[in-house]
Amino acid sequence: MRYVTCNNRKYRWPDRPVVVICLDGSEPGYPLSDGGGYIDRAIENGRMPYLASIKNRGLFRTADATIPSFTNPNNISIVTGTPPVIHGISGNFFYDLGSDAEVMMNDPALLRVGTIFKAFQDQGARIAVITAKDKLRRMLGHELDFEQGSAICFSAEKCQLTTQSENGIDDADQLTDLPPPDVYSGALSEYVFSTGLKLLDTWAPDILYLSTSDYIQHKHGPGTPAADAFYSMIDHHLIKMQAHDAVIALTADHGMKAKHDSAGQPNIVYLKPLIEELLASDRFRIILPITDPYVVHHGALGGFATIYLADPADVQPVCHKLSAQKGIELVLEGPLACERFSLPPDRVGHIVVISSAESVLGHSQQYHDLSALSEPLRSHGGLSEQRVPFILNRPASQLLASTTLRNYDIFDAALNHATG
Repeated sequence: MRYVTCNNRKYRWPDRPVVVICLDGSEPGYPLSDGGGYIDRAIENGRMPYLASIKNRGLFRTADATIPSFTNPNNISIVTGTPPVIHGISGNFFYDLGSDAEVMMNDPALLRVGTIFKAFQDQGARIAVITAKDKLRRMLGHELDFEQGSAICFSAEKCQLTTQSENGIDDADQLTDLPPPDVYSGALSEYVFSTGLKLLDTWAPDILYLSTSDYIQHKHGPGTPAADAFYSMIDHHLIKMQAHDAVIALTADHGMKAKHDSAGQPNIVYLKPLIEELLASDRFRIILPITDPYVVHHGALGGFATIYLADPADVQPVCHKLSAQKGIELVLEGPLACERFSLPPDRVGHIVVISSAESVLGHSQQYHDLSALSEPLRSHGGLSEQRVPFILNRPASQLLASTTLRNYDIFDAALNHATG
């Protein structure tokens, strides 16, 4: 049996195509305050017959995502098979102490380990990676050799700008009849699935990784017509992928929860005015790691924040103050948070704050532009969005019900445990 080792984990060489999918924002299972998970509701409503058919013959479970439950740290955990303390990506956005700058975490230089893709390409595998948003593309394609002709990595967002030298393909926008999608649309994820299916048909990758957008989930709850139509689209593509005898594995980077009151107004805990009751504004810095270039649908409001203090002596008073605030579930000193959530200590502040399930954390009222929110706020980032789907289209009897699963175990499940 042939194996590939990556980050101290061994993966079996695939004997058929392996498709691993990160369904961004796909809240799973019961019980949930807004009536169930996206996949469960779509199955109940008859919109995902393929997944319904494998529910009793494959692996159909949930797993824990990485905290903070944001896109970048979880996608990188999935494709490295490691937690953030190993790979170094602690959010979508962080404060770089060395340069005294707030920085987007989309630069491959910030990665501290290699990807599963790179390890397999080095041994001769054909790798295809398609992500919805371009913010992930360079990290997912880190160190892949596109000159060999055995790797493709591009985003739906920038499909018209692909080049052989940077993406392994110079005509990604010709892979499907779909028009190039708007980044703020469900069509962005449909483009990911459509082009992924085309590559299965024509290019025959050994490993195909698809990472979607959570635009629909930020706007529509489980079981709504828009959500069910979106998951029906996914199911339609999965049926066609199954025709390739592929091992199909699905997980998510995070769930999604309603973060508004009965009148549709967002439940926001603004941290700056609370801390200013204790400290001058130049004595602390608030980092909201949900921040990325795509804030229209969530206003940079999520369930996780980290705080840097000019004087570490202020940690306890600030922790005490925030812990008493309604809408906050957990306040931890930085080292304790890093230990509990396997985060890199040099990329986390003195304090970590996590909101309750129905609330989000903000900087100050003036900091956030909510004018583009056309529906009541839905978001993620905290413990309440940590549970995610963990699904295989084949049995995996070695993964017993008692086995604790993380979303970054999905490649292990697909390559080492899927049978039949």
